[in-house]
Amino acid sequence: MPRSRPAPAEPPHVVVIGAGPGGLAAALLLAARGARVSLYEKDGVIGGRSRRLETPEGYRFDLGPTFFLYPRILEEIFAECGERLADHVRMTRLDPQYRLVFGGGAGPVVDATPDPARMAEALTAIDPVDAAALPRFLAENRRKLEIFRPVLERGFASAADLLAPPVLRALPHLRPHLSLDDELKRHFRDPRTRLLFSFQSKYLGMSPFRCPGLFSILSFLEYEHGVFHPEGGCNAVAEAMARVARQKGVAIHLGRPVDRITFQGRRANGVIVDGEKIEADAVVMNADLAHALPKLVPEALRPRWSDRKLETARYSCSTVMLYLGVEGRFPQLPHHTILLAEQYRHGLEQIGRGEIPDEPSLYVHNPVATDPSMAPEGHSSLYVLMPVGNLRDGDTDWAAERPRLRTAMLDRLAGLGIPDIAARIRHERMVTPLDWQEDFSVGYGATFNLAHDLGQILHRRPGNRFGDTQHLYLVGGGTHPGSGLPVIYEGARISTALLARDLGLPGKAMPSLPLDPPGDVPGDVSGDVPGDLPGKLPGGGLAA
Repeated sequence: MPRSRPAPAEPPHVVVIGAGPGGLAAALLLAARGARVSLYEKDGVIGGRSRRLETPEGYRFDLGPTFFLYPRILEEIFAECGERLADHVRMTRLDPQYRLVFGGGAGPVVDATPDPARMAEALTAIDPVDAAALPRFLAENRRKLEIFRPVLERGFASAADLLAPPVLRALPHLRPHLSLDDELKRHFRDPRTRLLFSFQSKYLGMSPFRCPGLFSILSFLEYEHGVFHPEGGCNAVAEAMARVARQKGVAIHLGRPVDRITFQGRRANGVIVDGEKIEADAVVMNADLAHALPKLVPEALRPRWSDRKLETARYSCSTVMLYLGVEGRFPQLPHHTILLAEQYRHGLEQIGRGEIPDEPSLYVHNPVATDPSMAPEGHSSLYVLMPVGNLRDGDTDWAAERPRLRTAMLDRLAGLGIPDIAARIRHERMVTPLDWQEDFSVGYGATFNLAHDLGQILHRRPGNRFGDTQHLYLVGGGTHPGSGLPVIYEGARISTALLARDLGLPGKAMPSLPLDPPGDVPGDVSGDVPGDLPGKLPGGGLAA
């Protein structure tokens, strides 16, 4: 009589909390490694801060991030699942990447282009000496990125991880005594040139006068590897990730908030949803740390990130948002415009104190310049962002300030050549720091999460394998490497690699596909990203 074979062991079950970019990336990667994955999202939509806001009239807005830097990381995640990103999302590389308007509209106007020769010519209008320094700046940051890439691809649990050879090789290049502005002084003498290559620190919610000089690589990424628009907006990427995740067996539960994570000792063993215990071999948390940690994880299990520590941590700035459905198209307005206040540094100091700047700087997203599907025919979907202080650092009465802020932002739009803007508005929504906290569960309204100063990066940031717990992993802007869409995707790769090692999951269970080779299809990501570029690079988004 034939001997019966034992039933194969059931794959480990992983619960992912949150369907933001990090949670979706983690779910995809874990499904590719053979895990059973259940994803619970408290809201009725996927995307987290990269969700879409859509009106019945057909206006479509990205809630937060409005572009992609270096989509190759995302290509690699799709490839691990046996899919091609290009089959799901079309990416268009922008040129110009954005327009910078200096001095509140009274200074130079620069259309930033990824073409080095044209960019140097544009810089000549500010300072010919700075224009000549551009090749050296790009070359040095190309080298800096290669040196720091291994650091950005590994997890950090303690100071001992700083002794790893790749980290030791990179640390001398960190230059911790230099802010980003100080670092740029090594290349550029005109403050406006330095601002052109440092305003990107706002992707981290920080001032270039306080942000570590390491982050000069952010502007380098834009010029070296491009700024991309996903057709349909950034939420099209989240929707594609959710679609592929479901195809690979991930169970996505929308409108199902997690009440808390359960533990056996220090080991996460499930979650409570609607009073029901969901057993799990591991838990991945993709939620705002300041908001979610006190609710989901008992304080006794997180001594390094106690409630008191979370209250006294340093957080990014916040933003006031206007989402405007406007009658008319505005060919004079490019896809991205950054309007920089004349007293830019003074405004940043006010933001750091939790105040509303006297003279606001603005970012304006006009996606119909590239993608007409973002608004009804003959109309525009304008996204207007004003950096402001977060709720912890200030005591602004945001409800009372709404009318004044609206008027100030619309007046600034008129200065960009949009006349009678108020009369053209057909749909309007404002989001203040208070709304970020109450409507979108963003702790202290700090839209870019924990600040990225030297005291809160690497091992001093909440770890990908969280603290002293077991089988609890973090993804998102609050863990290493930090904020910004590609950085969050990289963090998901770090966290899921640690989880896979801990649970003994295979490396790549599904057949991976080669990345799209270089081509010449206009606007397609495979034709715009050189095929021999390094495959794992960080990046950011304007409101990640």
